[in-house]
Parts: sequence; C-alpha cells; structure tokens
Amino acid sequence: MKTSSLVLSSVAAALLFAAVFAANPQAQAPQAASSQPVAAATPSDHDSPHPPPTNLKVLPKNLTGEQVHGIMKGWAAALGVHCDTCHVADPGKFAPNGRPRLNFADDSRPEKSTARLMFKMTEDINGNYISMVDNSGAPVTCGTCHRGHLTPEPFTAPPDAPHSLHAPSSAPVPAGATLSQPR
Repeated sequence: MKTSSLVLSSVAAALLFAAVFAANPQAQAPQAASSQPVAAATPSDHDSPHPPPTNLKVLPKNLTGEQVHGIMKGWAAALGVHCDTCHVADPGKFAPNGRPRLNFADDSRPEKSTARLMFKMTEDINGNYISMVDNSGAPVTCGTCHRGHLTPEPFTAPPDAPHSLHAPSSAPVPAGATLSQPR
C-alpha cells in the first residue's frame, strides 16, 4: 500500500512540475540565442491527442498519453533537451510540419535508460529520505540538479564559503579511508 501511494504522489508531483513549467515561462530554462529563425508551432503540432503510451517501465501504466506527454515536457524543460534526446525517429513517418515522428516505445537510446534510472533515483530520494525530514518542502525533481542542463554542472563553493565536512579537502586522505566516510 505504501509503495502505490508513493508512486501516485510522485506522479502527482511530476505532473505538478510539468504544469508549472508549461504555464510559467519564467520557470522554463532559458533558450540559447540562435541566429536561426524559430518556426512557429502550427496547431496540428500540439493540438492532436497523444496516443496511449506503450512500453512504460517506471511510470504507472494507467497514465494517458496527455499525462505522459506532460511529464515528458517537464523532464525535457528541466534538462534543457528535446524529445529526440531519448526517442529515435520512426523511419518513414513524418509529422505535418515535415519533421520525423518519434518512436516513443523504442528503447535503443541509452539516454532513455538513464532517464528511467534517474526517475527511480528521485523516487527513492523523495520516498526514503526527503519524506523523513520534517518540513522538508518540495520534492527532488530533475531540475533540482540539472537546472536546464543535460549534465548537471559541478558545484564549486565560493572561496569565502565556510568550510564543510563534506567539501573536498586538499589534505591527503588517510590510508583505508574514502571520501564518503566521515573523517
């Protein structure tokens, strides 16, 4: 019972996250300036119903195509990517705008497996760690670390920041100790 309520709350959080990104232009990752003109979206690009999803492995199988599309838009915005980062083109099938249609069920791109793994990781963090902290606030999402970048940028503490037990030290690590062990 606990697992199913966790999945439902996680899906609800993901849908809320997607809705915030879709409704709030300020929350979306900034787009890089381009000298190429941006093609206007035609109504057929976005108004068509999304087919029922197939090959769902980490999301609940009872989600509609619209719900999965909303979740994916949120993930794409948090990572600063487009659908074709994880999904391959479906040979010979083209959208009305001339772009290739994507085969969403295909698992050949390693990025799709990584996305599934990262989703499971955030579910674990939210369910087993964040939920244990009183008044923990918002759940961890893709955007928590990625902030609009495919690969999270490494954190570098400002030079005037107070020293932390978890910050890398220039002192040599004692024999037998690892960086993950408290010193």
